[in-house]
Amino acid sequence: MSGALPSAASLYRRVWRVIPPGEWAAFSDDIEAILALKRERNAVILAHNYQTPEIFHCVADIVGDSLALARKAMTVEAHVIVLAGVHFMAETAKLLNPDKTVLIPDLGAGCSLADSITAQDVRLMRQRYPGVPIVTYVNTSAEVKAESDICCTSANAKAVVESLGAPRVIMLPDEYLAHNIAAQTGVEIIAWKGHCEVHERFTPADIRELRESHPGVTVLAHPECPPEVVAEADFSGSTAAMCDYVERQKPPRVVLMTECSMSDNVALAHPEIEFIRPCNLCPHMKQITLANIRVALEQNQHVVTLEPEIAGRARLAVERMLTI
Repeated sequence: MSGALPSAASLYRRVWRVIPPGEWAAFSDDIEAILALKRERNAVILAHNYQTPEIFHCVADIVGDSLALARKAMTVEAHVIVLAGVHFMAETAKLLNPDKTVLIPDLGAGCSLADSITAQDVRLMRQRYPGVPIVTYVNTSAEVKAESDICCTSANAKAVVESLGAPRVIMLPDEYLAHNIAAQTGVEIIAWKGHCEVHERFTPADIRELRESHPGVTVLAHPECPPEVVAEADFSGSTAAMCDYVERQKPPRVVLMTECSMSDNVALAHPEIEFIRPCNLCPHMKQITLANIRVALEQNQHVVTLEPEIAGRARLAVERMLTI
């Protein structure tokens, strides 16, 4: 990294519309320290779209949805990667960068989907449905990925399923994503019963109330939402697809049915658009803070390690996805 470091004061101009001055005062010391530590340690920070604005817009080097982070992780030249997201994302970064140090700032940053299935569950599904290919969502542990044929994200799930050329596919672990993809393709999809604890809370009634309270609002729903929510929405897509929709269509008033920090991050790029914010927070994403990113860099804390045999098989499933 070269050139002068930006100051916290200059970075505040990026986020002043969503972070009050009083809150910013509590962030600035950590931001200054993180910027210096990234240079000292030759480190980069990858941040998911659900991270809070002070992380997403002020210290992150690479941002995006799960698919974008997986792709961009392969191009990282820094020695150290800090994953501002949840644990499966840090594992994916390590899978794709086995010789780099990958840090997760808080070990409590888990995922209800990843916790809903084990490697043994996948082996049992393979026994129950012999010969049926298994597509595993990236929101899973490396052990689960290692038992699958190919991974997918919400952005490429349909393309991955159809790429297999099979009449029947097992899709794990998100039940709602599986049903929503099944509605878009002629492939029979066998689903698991996992749910995202953020997206499963949205209901069709929520959308009807939003339309009544905010006439003319455009509703965008993540495909981890229940199918009946997706059916009520104007558009459904991954977080990246939602960003693209807002950029392309520029609806005057919009609501994103997903984790609520996403709205703050997208709103900063579109001051002309009114964002309605039904706030479902992901408790796991919110485990990541400026303070623990700083500590991770200072102390080389929470290094992600993977058993080589599992990592090799899991990496293959991720790499197959990235060729789609």
